[in-house]
Amino acid sequence: MTEEFLEEDFPILVLVDEDGIEHLFELLAELEIENDKYRVLVPLDEEEEEELDEEDGEVVILKVIIDEEGNELLSDIDDETEWEMVVEAWQELVDSEEL
Repeated sequence: MTEEFLEEDFPILVLVDEDGIEHLFELLAELEIENDKYRVLVPLDEEEEEELDEEDGEVVILKVIIDEEGNELLSDIDDETEWEMVVEAWQELVDSEEL
């Protein structure tokens, strides 16, 4: 997925999936864990908003990776141990800041 920041009061990302379809997300937080960066996002698209309401506040957490050309890309976290570490860090942030 690629990303693009829009000019808003709060950070909005436009992510383009493999099929070229754009999706809007609000950037809630950026985490840095063991020299890797992660972004915590909330979907803003109508379909994703409906899912968000149904699932009571779920977020999307993606890993920031840099391609050969130096572009930032966002990727799913496939490793279960890495995923658990990132979710734990996010939960600690939520608990400490009451997000």
